[in-house]
Amino acid sequence: MGSPTINGHHDHSESPTQSLMDSLLGLLRIRVKRGINLAVRDVRSSDPYVVVRMGKQRMKTRVIRKDINPEWNEDLTLSVSDPKHPVSLTVYDHDTFSMDDKMGDAEFDIRPFIEGMKMHPNGLPNGTIITRIYPSRSNCLSEESSVVWRDGRVMQDMCLRLKNVECGEIELQLQWIDLPGCKGL
Repeated sequence: MGSPTINGHHDHSESPTQSLMDSLLGLLRIRVKRGINLAVRDVRSSDPYVVVRMGKQRMKTRVIRKDINPEWNEDLTLSVSDPKHPVSLTVYDHDTFSMDDKMGDAEFDIRPFIEGMKMHPNGLPNGTIITRIYPSRSNCLSEESSVVWRDGRVMQDMCLRLKNVECGEIELQLQWIDLPGCKGL
C-alpha cells in the first residue's frame, strides 16, 4: 500500500503559506513622498500621517508634527493578490487627547501600473512612458500620472487630490517587488 490516493492522485495537501504564495502576485511598494497644502485641523497647523489600505491590509506612515506640507518619503509595502482592489489612502491629524481627525481621503487603481509591468518593458530607453493616466471624475488624480520605465524598473508617480476635505494633495510613487516563489505577473 502506497500513500492514500484521491481519484487516483496522491494527496499532497499544501501548507497554508504555499497556497498564500500561489495566490500572491508580488508586493506593491508605495512611497508616500509628501503632502501639499493639507487642511489645518489644530489651531494653526496639523500633525498629519497617512493610512494606506488594500483589502484587509493597513499600513501607516509616521506622524509629522505641525506641518501641512509634510515630507514623509516613507515606503509602505502591500502584498497584492488581486489587482482589482483599489488602494485607499486617508490622511489623519494626530491628536494626543482625542480621536484623530480625518484630513481627507483618496483612492487609486493599480491596474494601469500592473498592466505596464506585464508588458515586460526590458530594453526600452530609460524614462520611456509606458502608459499615461489622465485626471477624471472617476479617479483622484490632480494631474496626469505616467507609468514609466526608469532605472531598470517600472514606476508610477502620482499626485492625488484628497476628497472630503477643503484642500490637500498627496504625492506617491509606486514600485513593484517580485517575490521568489509567488505566482508573479
